[in-house]
Amino acid sequence: MLNELCTRLAAQDAVLVSIVSSQGSVPRDAGAWMAVFADSVLGTIGGGHVEFQAIADARRRLAGQTGDNPVRYALGPSLGQCCGGAVHLRFERVGTADVTLLQARLMTRLTPVALFGGGHVGKAMVKVLGLLPFAVSWIDSRDEIFPPAVPANVQCEHSDPVQDAVKDLAPGSRVLVMSFSHAEDLDVVAACLARLRQHGDLPYIGLIGSATKWATFRKRLQERGYADAELARVTCPIGLSGIRRKEPEVIAVGVAAQLLQLENSSQT
Repeated sequence: MLNELCTRLAAQDAVLVSIVSSQGSVPRDAGAWMAVFADSVLGTIGGGHVEFQAIADARRRLAGQTGDNPVRYALGPSLGQCCGGAVHLRFERVGTADVTLLQARLMTRLTPVALFGGGHVGKAMVKVLGLLPFAVSWIDSRDEIFPPAVPANVQCEHSDPVQDAVKDLAPGSRVLVMSFSHAEDLDVVAACLARLRQHGDLPYIGLIGSATKWATFRKRLQERGYADAELARVTCPIGLSGIRRKEPEVIAVGVAAQLLQLENSSQT
């Protein structure tokens, strides 16, 4: 979305509307933004009547009018919303000269994810993660497995043997293991555990499969010298519990939700 904003600013100015602070129950938090052009809107500050009013205010400013800045909106009966909170919105006219500053200011911090496996579930995972605040390294040992186009936050990497890529992962990577081969899966998990011993910087290692698969892997990893405390760092099965359907897209949504839960817990 930021890239689209910067591209469109080359042709026309916009008013950037951003939440600078909030109190109580609100649909979006500080930092959320939308860009209001004369004929369209990019992004959202949460929808509803407050956004409708903010768009109208932004277009008045785009036409040359002035007003208070920032502006406080109470999300109560006067706006037809019952959230009960309040937001302070800042309005800024921006154009092509502001692109560099906007890129630095609005760039979303992306959490690194290493996805091992380019099969059906891997492809579904990429589609879902491509919409979320993750920087994805998509890794496979097979040639020509990756599609010709992937989301902007996804980088494809060929690695043979595939587990060699583990040593070069970004610190803090969330690792998803779902290759075409159980042997490769085992080698990748073992490489992740070895890295944890050395650096302790992989907060999530998720292995696709059943409890039976994990029991087999657990025994083989114990034979390689890994202790129970180390093996407890591996999540298998992956994804939110209680979701019984097994279509690749359903699995991908459940796994992405689990990653987002991890994000929330790490920020509390």
